Amino acid sequence: MTAEGEVRGELRRLRARLPQVTGALAASADGLVLASETDEAKEAEHVAALTAAALGVALRLTEATGQGGFRELLIRGESGYVATYAAGPTAVLTLLAEPRINVGRLHLEARRSGARIGELIRGALERPALVPRKPNRPPSLAGP
Repeated sequence: MTAEGEVRGELRRLRARLPQVTGALAASADGLVLASETDEAKEAEHVAALTAAALGVALRLTEATGQGGFRELLIRGESGYVATYAAGPTAVLTLLAEPRINVGRLHLEARRSGARIGELIRGALERPALVPRKPNRPPSLAGP
């Protein structure tokens, strides 16, 4: 299974545990969709781009106020919630939820899923290259 498939599986399991979650996506910190469980792919791209913008403000705000690194952002609107959680050092998990969701449970489950997604992404980045290097030769940017 690919990293995208594994992340999508985690998003599905999260939505199964929290039926009031109406959409879920994992994205890079700069807004690239890694995997999503939303009704429309276009919506996922739009939400990921907006998440990246909000993340930029959140990072500056936590830094300026001495609150440390970004962990999560919760927005409550008239029709529900948008919640974003760190998913390792380079990605985020963004969830859309109905207004009747138990916010404490949302945080609990999303933090766990964010950590898992971060591990999956890190694992995908650490996988060895498909082309093995020749033994006892240092890697070179100039080629073999």
